[in-house]
Amino acid sequence: MMMLLYVFIVLIVVVVLLILAAPKTYDVRRSIVINKPIDEVFNYLKYVKNQDHWSPWKRKDPNMKQTFTGTDGTVGFVSKWDSDHKHVGAGEQEIIRIEENKEMETQIRFLRPFKSVSNGLLIVEPIDKNTTQVTWGFYGVHKVPTNAMMLFFNMDKAVGKDFDDGLAQLKVELENK
Repeated sequence: MMMLLYVFIVLIVVVVLLILAAPKTYDVRRSIVINKPIDEVFNYLKYVKNQDHWSPWKRKDPNMKQTFTGTDGTVGFVSKWDSDHKHVGAGEQEIIRIEENKEMETQIRFLRPFKSVSNGLLIVEPIDKNTTQVTWGFYGVHKVPTNAMMLFFNMDKAVGKDFDDGLAQLKVELENK
């Protein structure tokens, strides 16, 4: 009986140590240079509906159900999606902050395949008058105790390639306009 108690205590200590050692935040970002002026790039990016033309997730399921609320390109606009594709799932994205020709921030509320909330960023920086660097990413908090799973899951590897693919498509989309 005492041996069982010791095993139980050791298991509890291991779980607590895993939770303490696991990452509590994440921040995944990728950048690309687009040969267009900053105002043209930002004016395209601030409209969430334009993501249909370059989003890697839209390409994974071009038939996903989408609904929109509010005025696109303004704070408060919400884009909802619902897909049976395992890498797309369901959720919504709301514009929460716009700093013209600098940055747009969204809150992304995932409902499926797992529930979570992240903040998305689109940042533009001028390289010169006809060239713009675009940084796309998202960040958030891993809640305890589920943060322990992040010891075995690399968020950057999981979505970084999608960001790279989306930015490459964005470059094609904007430079061919």
